[in-house]
Amino acid sequence: MATHNLGRTSFGNAKNAGNLMPIEEANELLNEWVTNDRLRLHMKQVAALMKTWAIEKENADDHTALKWELAGLLHDADWEKYPDDHCRIIIEELEKKNIDPEVIHCIASHGPRYFGVEPQNRMEKMIYAFDELSGFVHASALIRPTRYEGMDVKSVLKKLKMPSFAAQVSREDINDAVSRIDISLEDLIQYVIDHQKGVS
Repeated sequence: MATHNLGRTSFGNAKNAGNLMPIEEANELLNEWVTNDRLRLHMKQVAALMKTWAIEKENADDHTALKWELAGLLHDADWEKYPDDHCRIIIEELEKKNIDPEVIHCIASHGPRYFGVEPQNRMEKMIYAFDELSGFVHASALIRPTRYEGMDVKSVLKKLKMPSFAAQVSREDINDAVSRIDISLEDLIQYVIDHQKGVS
């Protein structure tokens, strides 16, 4: 059973389609709600992955890329302040701000096992795929003297098979997410390495 079940699968109001907050405002919200530097970095990394993927792989225009980026940047915004109500609070905040329901639904679907909302479209499947893997790749980089420099896919795959390494990262979620998209785990890891290493 979903541990943080949201109890619904419909979010936002269709009349708000296309309404996005500027990235500066989203960063202000992030800085206000999240004091943990590591968590903030994780969200920025996922945002960067979402934005670059939308542009490079989905041929997204600026508005669509911002939609992907906002979902990535705010997906864990309530995790630190409201761990028991994770996802529910940020969803309600974005609904109050009349944000595009696609952004809100994307955030709601980034952990189907926890929130009870299945990823349906490409944006939702990619945030699910990037979320846990991004954190795992970063943990793998932190134990290397050269961090991301010279990091290869093989070493990340090896660590994924070690249950004790970054034990809080769900291998089940990573495998489930990758099974829903048309890209191999190896290629996805390489993409994460290449596109989040410069995020700070």
